[in-house]
Amino acid sequence: MTDTQPRSNSRPAAGRDGTGRDRRETVVVVGKESVGKSELVAGLTGTTPTTGNFRGTTVDVERYESDEFVFVDTPGILLGTDTQTTRTAISAVEDTETVLLVVRATNIDDDLEDLLPLVQGKVGAIAVTFWDKVENQAEARDELDALADDLGVPLVPVDARNVSRVATDGGGSAVDGRERTHLVSALLDADEFPGQVTRRTGIHLDPPATILERPLAGPLVGIALLLLPAAAAVHFANAVASELSPEVRSLLAPAVRWTSDLPGPLAAVLGGDYGLLSMGPFLFVWAGPTILLFALFMAVYKNSGLVTRITTSLHPSLRHVGLTGRDLVRVVMGFGCNVPAVTSTRGCSDCTRRTTVSAIGFGSACSYQFPATLAVFAAVDMPWLVLPYVGVLATTTLVYARLIAPERARTASLAAEDRTFLQWPTPRSVWREASTVVRSFFLKALPVFVGIVFLASLLDYLGVLDVMGTTLSPVMALFNLPGETALVVVLGSIRKDGLLLLQSDGLGATLSAMTPVQVLTAVYLAGVLLPCLVTAITVARELSPRYAGRMLLRQAAAAAGFSLLIGWGGAALF
Repeated sequence: MTDTQPRSNSRPAAGRDGTGRDRRETVVVVGKESVGKSELVAGLTGTTPTTGNFRGTTVDVERYESDEFVFVDTPGILLGTDTQTTRTAISAVEDTETVLLVVRATNIDDDLEDLLPLVQGKVGAIAVTFWDKVENQAEARDELDALADDLGVPLVPVDARNVSRVATDGGGSAVDGRERTHLVSALLDADEFPGQVTRRTGIHLDPPATILERPLAGPLVGIALLLLPAAAAVHFANAVASELSPEVRSLLAPAVRWTSDLPGPLAAVLGGDYGLLSMGPFLFVWAGPTILLFALFMAVYKNSGLVTRITTSLHPSLRHVGLTGRDLVRVVMGFGCNVPAVTSTRGCSDCTRRTTVSAIGFGSACSYQFPATLAVFAAVDMPWLVLPYVGVLATTTLVYARLIAPERARTASLAAEDRTFLQWPTPRSVWREASTVVRSFFLKALPVFVGIVFLASLLDYLGVLDVMGTTLSPVMALFNLPGETALVVVLGSIRKDGLLLLQSDGLGATLSAMTPVQVLTAVYLAGVLLPCLVTAITVARELSPRYAGRMLLRQAAAAAGFSLLIGWGGAALF
């Protein structure tokens, strides 16, 4: 060891120095996926995370602050992959001095063998999670103590779900939780990590298998579980919106009438058909509940370990189309909101990330698009169309992914860790995960939504939308659709709630005269011709404007081709 003295002897006390700078030491938290890092640090600090860049990186990390330290929670490491998140985690380790290494008690030897070379020469401590899964803890603790002596680095066994900043002593007074005290002490007494482990504990537990591991039933159950959040979220949103939407519109009606006295452009932006006051209820009454419930479902899946099991189950079937099981989970995330789904593809392999982003833009019917689609089907008394719609959307998305995926993506390995334990998530961990998604929606998607409302309102005020609809009307005949649906396709390409125009009074007669195949074709074409502008802007930021432009052109061509097949093939069959 280069320094055999406890580092706490030379470490300044937490607080601020004479210049006002924060003297708390930064600790980078690093570990493999699904080891409980985020839950551990959230419990350790008792705070909610703030998102930001770490020392010049372009990928967001979460920061947690306690009295003693500032913890930087990095993305889970997937060794042997080229994911952006893994590169970010490794870079964060290289740029800091103190590391909290998190490994699983159920597979501690392999985790240390893989991760110690990454932190060699750094100082810190090791947190051993999933300790509650170890059966003979007394014997295992002796093994940990011997391992700690061998490594020269403190090891602290914990149950990440139950690490608490505050506990209660015998007299009812608030004190630091025992596990928290041990972790803080270990970091204060941090020592240098070796580059390898020479002693093995022999501690290894295999989580019990479930139906998801069965060859035939597993993928079917996995798909059903992935579709459940979308179905439940949309059902919940429809139930809430049917009750709240009339009330909200009634409350806003005086404000909308007041805008009629304003100058023309301002009246259009605020109270026009596509104005902020007119579309606001749809955002908060329809999209808001959908995103919240979907985020809660996915948080439960992630924190229970279920999402990792589903990922592994679906991968053998999906890799033939150029996606991995992990990629499909992100595509399904897009049913809540495309923005966090696209952002989460930072955890995809470089060879599949662009295919995954394209699949999200094409087939992830977000919380605007899906409720609007259901509303149109309900308006024409054909709610049963949702089943063929979902089937067509899923099938064409997989075909589209297969067509655009590079050859090397079809041989990509999943790079998944060993089978994870399934466990009941805590309410705290679920809310922390879900609130991150909701916050991303309001901080990233909402500002773009306002900009799109502004643009659409002005285009409507200037008559540009009507001209575009009229110009494109003859094109609709190519898809066996009435010319009046052209404006719906235009607005659906800008904003997915533009689909609602199909059930407006102006198109009511046209919609009622359309066959089921025509309704399905119109809704499909308007929904997938282009990703909404929010998604397109997010893709441009995440990858590049050039790629976003290519993606738009490619998606438009594929959507047109599929719509031709649906429109004319469906008419021939039915």
